[in-house]
Amino acid sequence: MVKLMRRVLRINDMGRKIHVINKRSDELKVGVDIPSRADVLVSEILDSELLGEGLIPTLQNAHDMLLVENPLTVPYKATTYGQLVECEFLRKLHELHGNEDRVLDNFHPVPPGLDSVLSIKQQQYPMHCDSLAEEIKLLTEPFKIFEFDFWKRPESHEETNLLIRATKGGTVHAVISWWVLQLDREGTIFYSTAPKWISHPTADADLGVPDGAQIDWCDHWKQCVWFVQEKGLSLSQEEEIHLHASHNETAISYNLTKQSSRKEIIKCRAPHVSNSLFLSPERIGIYGDPEWRLSLLSAAQKILQGKDSYSCVVADDSVFLTILIAKLSKVSQVISLFPGLQDGAKYLQAIADANDSLIDRVKVVNKRSCLTMEDTQQRKVDLLIAEPYYYGNDGMLPWQNLRFWKERTNLDSVLSNDVKIMPCKGILKACAMSLPDLWKSRCCLDKVEGFDHSAVNSILGASGEIPSPQDSPFLPFFIWQCGRVEELSGRETVMEFEFTKPISLCRGQAKIELTKPGVCHGLVFWIEWVMDEEESIVISTGPDKRYWKQGVKLLATPKAIETNDATRGSKASCTIEASFDPSHGELTVHHIFAP
Repeated sequence: MVKLMRRVLRINDMGRKIHVINKRSDELKVGVDIPSRADVLVSEILDSELLGEGLIPTLQNAHDMLLVENPLTVPYKATTYGQLVECEFLRKLHELHGNEDRVLDNFHPVPPGLDSVLSIKQQQYPMHCDSLAEEIKLLTEPFKIFEFDFWKRPESHEETNLLIRATKGGTVHAVISWWVLQLDREGTIFYSTAPKWISHPTADADLGVPDGAQIDWCDHWKQCVWFVQEKGLSLSQEEEIHLHASHNETAISYNLTKQSSRKEIIKCRAPHVSNSLFLSPERIGIYGDPEWRLSLLSAAQKILQGKDSYSCVVADDSVFLTILIAKLSKVSQVISLFPGLQDGAKYLQAIADANDSLIDRVKVVNKRSCLTMEDTQQRKVDLLIAEPYYYGNDGMLPWQNLRFWKERTNLDSVLSNDVKIMPCKGILKACAMSLPDLWKSRCCLDKVEGFDHSAVNSILGASGEIPSPQDSPFLPFFIWQCGRVEELSGRETVMEFEFTKPISLCRGQAKIELTKPGVCHGLVFWIEWVMDEEESIVISTGPDKRYWKQGVKLLATPKAIETNDATRGSKASCTIEASFDPSHGELTVHHIFAP
């Protein structure tokens, strides 16, 4: 970053005006690196939660060691706000036990009485809440939580108690929060990460949003969601709820309580379970999704037909498949590798009794090297399965879950000749999409407030308006959170991956016809997992699925699609050529639009 900064300074003829020091601010010494304490502090060390990049300790050190008393600062202060909401989708992202009550398939990753044995960490999660605006019921007015003054030394820990009145009755599933920066001392310049329902012509000036202001979509800052534990907290209109907020040096947390008719405090807090396994909100949502569970159940029942006992290996981090196979085939041996879930064995032990003592039929083998016949008790593996899901891969590109194919190949020596593989195939799909907000957020920089920043484009990975022959990188995104989006084509198959065979170089080609007028900003890719040999059970991770990220390849120049005019004799189309190289697991794509 220092090299890049110096390039930008040279381009703008400012190399002699600005002294760049290649150190962290808390490594600077007055009298060594700078001649005296500074009069002005300018900073941007903010994440979506505000504090996660170390704002507080950085300001503390600056005020203690580097700044004069009462310095000028930009920003001047920051204020966090919140709002209590009801949203069924947000509930599904953390409350797995309630989802299981609705599924009724007799598989219990979260048994009764062990609600928190499989859960999310209690923290704020960045999310584009605008995409959920039509599904969110606002139960309160926005309220102010904390203020942080940049011009004075912040406290490491603070607490506040708020009494909030419900404007509507409902169930509190989450606290949605955001922050507002006041950049100048006079209070005339603001920046807000508020959801769009706050930014309208009647916006409250106290929220730091000027009248008539509209906030553009951006990816670098989102709103934050704090999930209320268990099934939420029910409220009637005009009822008051107590919110206790606290922060440490890097995070803000909340606890909601309410007064009963007997003035007793009812705490919205789940009991602690020592063997809790923490997953991402999206993974909790998947494990509670009835359609997904039915697909896994049907596929497992199919693959277990024709034989009484199997030696089964669960190759990925799927605790759900481990439970499923152990319960469906009580005489089979199940070996779970759990390559990323180090606490997988403890979790299975915690839920064993509620799932027919499944631990007696499951062996967990955490090892980096391949399985041996000794691990399988000298028995060839005749069933190899996965979702596929790998802990920690939630934010990765879709084809990084093809790790399953690589591991299937590494296990070749212990697989039987008639081994059954699930999923048996992966299908790379693609479609053309209008993504104006995402494209704008990733396009090349030129002049920014009069300063030339073009030097940063190649190094920081700009996608739009990049000069030829540079190519855009693949980016992982939840398409449903990318602002304005629209599919302009059908969904076409680009290539297939045959998991019944060892991993190999793959190539594929597809012609995508543009069926809707609009502006195409990029191509979106995902994988559909074919779970059975008849290809009747297919699990899609496409743009309409909220629990998976898709791979996005933005166009250097957006392509205008006028219309499918039959009189012109041809339709607009895009030809895609793709290859997958197993040596590094990367997907290479070339595309050509016509006419």
